[in-house]
Amino acid sequence: MKLADFDYQLPEHLIAQYPLSKRTDSRLLKVDVFKHALTHHVFKELPVLLQPTDLLVFNDTKVLPARLYAHKPTGGKVEILLERILKPDEILAHCRASNLKPGHELIIDAQVKFEVLQQERLYHLKLVSNLSLMEVLNRYGHIPLPPYVERADQDFDKERYQTIYANIAGSAAAPTAGLHFDDEIFAALAAQGIEHTFVTLHVGAGTFQPVKTEDISKHIMHTEIYEINAEAAQKINEAKRAGRRVIAVGTTSVRTLETAAEGAYVKKGQSVTNIFIYPGYTFKIVDGMITNFHLPRSSLLMLVAAFAGLDLIKSVYELAIKESYRFFSYGDAMLLLR
Repeated sequence: MKLADFDYQLPEHLIAQYPLSKRTDSRLLKVDVFKHALTHHVFKELPVLLQPTDLLVFNDTKVLPARLYAHKPTGGKVEILLERILKPDEILAHCRASNLKPGHELIIDAQVKFEVLQQERLYHLKLVSNLSLMEVLNRYGHIPLPPYVERADQDFDKERYQTIYANIAGSAAAPTAGLHFDDEIFAALAAQGIEHTFVTLHVGAGTFQPVKTEDISKHIMHTEIYEINAEAAQKINEAKRAGRRVIAVGTTSVRTLETAAEGAYVKKGQSVTNIFIYPGYTFKIVDGMITNFHLPRSSLLMLVAAFAGLDLIKSVYELAIKESYRFFSYGDAMLLLR
């Protein structure tokens, strides 16, 4: 398939710049993949749109204050966006600056510096400080809002650009489908008998990198670390054995489950994934997903097209634009079921 197949025109005013005051007030577009039936809802209605036998799978990663502002000894500004922690004092990062080379220093202040060790696709940086990396991030870091949120991060983003169940720190971006859940909806899901479990995938800033190859099969995905513990694997495999639906909350949960698949079941453990899911892919674990609306020409749009079919997804996006749904990280959501 060609990259142009996944393009669409989005009015700029539909890109959500701020979250709603209440998480579950987001709109929810339900998509029945087999019937091609689309219905409009509010996210708080989710429990009655699911079956009591469904199992929801959430990504419990926690977003780090991963954006740092530094300068070169010459005074030139450098923006550092952490992609992955390699060692207690070494990271992979995206750096917005010119002419960075191994040996260069990136200065946060007199006590905190990073040294450029090498550059390939990303910069390999070493922290030079008496502070730990987490202390540096917590003291100097900013919430890494996506590039299409065209404003500086604010205090409320520390809470709103984080799921309420975030547990394991390591992400440079939020698993945004989970931003719609609050304590009330978890209670309503439990009242319906709907179970859930957690996996972990640390989302890299590479998730926002556009696909650039016209032949999408040539695209190389970034890698991310994931883990499925024994309890989660047991719950997921019990659901599959019983013929119950496994509903992934977010594309990161989808990628985790499909990477860990062995036949019709998942294996526990920690590993890395660079799985690229696009039309033609056969899903092994996921029977449904909750996801936000994604960027044109993005790997995430290709993933949902693989699940629902490209023609249907084009129709879904056309309807969402016509009905003024809010797009991207702080926007509205879809429930895709088949």
